[in-house]
Amino acid sequence: MTTVTAPFPAPAVEPLRPTGLLRWVTTVDHKDIGILYLLTSLAFGMCGGVEALLIRIQLSVPRNTFLGPDAYDAIFTMHGTTMIFLVVMPVLLGFANYIVPLQIGARDMAFPRLNAFSYWLFLFGGIVLYFSFLNGTPPDIGWFSYAPLSEPPYSLEVGVNYWAIGLLVTSAGTIATGVNLFVTVVHLRAPGMTWFRMPVFTWMSLVTAFLVLAAIPALTAAQIMLLFDRYLGTQFFDVSKGGSAVLWQHLFWYFGHPEVYIMALPAFGIISEVLPVFARKPLFGYPVVVASGIAIAFLSVSVWAHHMFTVGMGDVANAAFGLTSMTIAVPTGIKVFSWLATVWGGRIRLTLPMMFAVAFLIQFTIGGLSGVHFATVPVDWATHDTYYVVAHFHYVLGGGSLFAILAATYYWFPKMSGRMLDERTGGFVFWLMVIGFNLTFFPMHILGLMGMPRRTYTYPDLPGWGAINFAETIGAFLMGIAVALLVWDVVNSLRIGTPAGDNPWDAWTFEWATTSPPPATNFQTLPPITSARPLYRVDDRPVLPATPAEQAMAARVDARDRTRGWKAPIVGIVAFIFSEATFFGALIAAFVLYRNASPGPGPHDLDVPRTAFFSLFLFASSGTVYLAERRLTHDDRRGFLVWWVASIVLGAIFLLGQLTEYGRLYADGIRIDTNLFTSSFFTLTGFHGFHVLVGLIALSVVGLMAWARDFTGGRRRVAVDTVSIYWHFVDAVWVVILSLVYLLGLVA
Repeated sequence: MTTVTAPFPAPAVEPLRPTGLLRWVTTVDHKDIGILYLLTSLAFGMCGGVEALLIRIQLSVPRNTFLGPDAYDAIFTMHGTTMIFLVVMPVLLGFANYIVPLQIGARDMAFPRLNAFSYWLFLFGGIVLYFSFLNGTPPDIGWFSYAPLSEPPYSLEVGVNYWAIGLLVTSAGTIATGVNLFVTVVHLRAPGMTWFRMPVFTWMSLVTAFLVLAAIPALTAAQIMLLFDRYLGTQFFDVSKGGSAVLWQHLFWYFGHPEVYIMALPAFGIISEVLPVFARKPLFGYPVVVASGIAIAFLSVSVWAHHMFTVGMGDVANAAFGLTSMTIAVPTGIKVFSWLATVWGGRIRLTLPMMFAVAFLIQFTIGGLSGVHFATVPVDWATHDTYYVVAHFHYVLGGGSLFAILAATYYWFPKMSGRMLDERTGGFVFWLMVIGFNLTFFPMHILGLMGMPRRTYTYPDLPGWGAINFAETIGAFLMGIAVALLVWDVVNSLRIGTPAGDNPWDAWTFEWATTSPPPATNFQTLPPITSARPLYRVDDRPVLPATPAEQAMAARVDARDRTRGWKAPIVGIVAFIFSEATFFGALIAAFVLYRNASPGPGPHDLDVPRTAFFSLFLFASSGTVYLAERRLTHDDRRGFLVWWVASIVLGAIFLLGQLTEYGRLYADGIRIDTNLFTSSFFTLTGFHGFHVLVGLIALSVVGLMAWARDFTGGRRRVAVDTVSIYWHFVDAVWVVILSLVYLLGLVA
């Protein structure tokens, strides 16, 4: 195959890297970090798998006493939390970490150090969660942590705190990864890789990054409110003092349903890579598949309340969310038909990746069909909180994400390791997993329709219940054996596996254009990019060399990309601000709900003129930041410093004014735990004040850098622009807070 374009100058020698343990502790290489994600998720997956087997042993026969109710609740909580937050989502992020930069022809992620930091946050958050076992107080309130069960006096142990803090830490790492993936795809694509020349897995990773930023901050806000209820005496979810348990459900499921697609969309991308390669046909309807993924992302943030049809939202709300829930099945169905059309008439090779992809197609479709049932309100009422829900959920995530992950493992393991997994052992893994999975979860549909409730540690000896549960337990152990065989195969293949070569599947995307495993810099050269399949062969003919016109185009795109690459921090801060907008949106929603919800202190107790006066200083600081940027444009370093320092002073005056307002309120006996208004007021304005403080620190750092040396270069200008955008966001948020919290109180 002739290679003709280089996305970047090739280094004279491969850079030296530490070896042994030091390499894995200090690495910022996206490939190493991807492997760390995969290995760590495997370790947590083994824990979650053992928890699943303990659950199934307890439920294997009626009235079993293998686990008591408290132990069962703890195991049940940790299983769900582990599999969602510490296994499925980070495994898919691990594949994205490793594969996406290779697929777009980049050397690394946009922010390598942030990428490493994200992994360590994930690991540390998981350790915090599992430390609760060592402390003897694991959380036992379900992976959804419904209020008021997660509130005192129902949960006096510290297990809930471990749950909230551990997931706060992992969520921070996930949000950072979302920012990193988004910027990487937007800014680091190889010359000539336009939007509709990107592989589908890269597209779905980009859409997943958007969903991470749109959804996870809502859970973060809810967990902070929960911790404040438990530690500071606030009343957000304390029903006895007027708080709302339904607010927790809204915030949790606003995260929870997009989270399903955070785990599903990368799986869709994996299947869209595997099926065409082993059917020897291009993906049918590539633009439509991409568009349907984007549509799923936007629709997913409008369907969260279909998890809440039984809480009494009213007929209008139920009908609206039922309609959007049915609508989201349309783009999902489009993908299924596209995959079927891709396979139809193809020269199919039933390799292990292809077998797992076909199993995904069948089982995910079953889960999708039962999902439509839950969009129908009367059906949802009849099956809510039964094992029918458990069956649906596991067919979507197990039959979907799990089998896609297995397809990805067999598909990309040769690229990551340079060796093939064993076909014979893989066949046993496949059949044990397919039989075990369906034996475990398909009968749950029947149990649910028979009325067996979920989240119960035992059940009466009703006709058929015991036999079905026993069969499910056998299926779960078959899946456990399959996972053990897969782990053994991976370890054995790393030692003595058959060498894979650079492209054992004769695949079409850029990860197969480099060695297996790839070098530290990923690529020396790349073939021309003329489609989403740059390595595509027709009748086994090699890729043709680029024409002079294609080479000239690549050179122009390369020059453009070099100027935009170092502006990545600007896109990064915009993506981060998008996530922060979701976080503040959750806090604002809580304030609007509670501003007049309880007697005692309320909006009328705020000193509006005083706050409005100090707000003028904050608003003026946006103007001085703008004037500082103008001075920098004219290379006026002195003028820049004058206006920049003025911005810092104005912001500090505003923050001081807010602190004096807090002091006045506390002197009058108005504290964060006084009532619902004060809980939401101090939380909302306090977090805004924290953001102001962070902004002042950033302004000060940039000011010191400008004072210490010349600050007119392009990269340094990006630092100014990045901090400026953040500061304008902080001011914009205060406009909303001032209007809703203070000014609205004058008239309502």
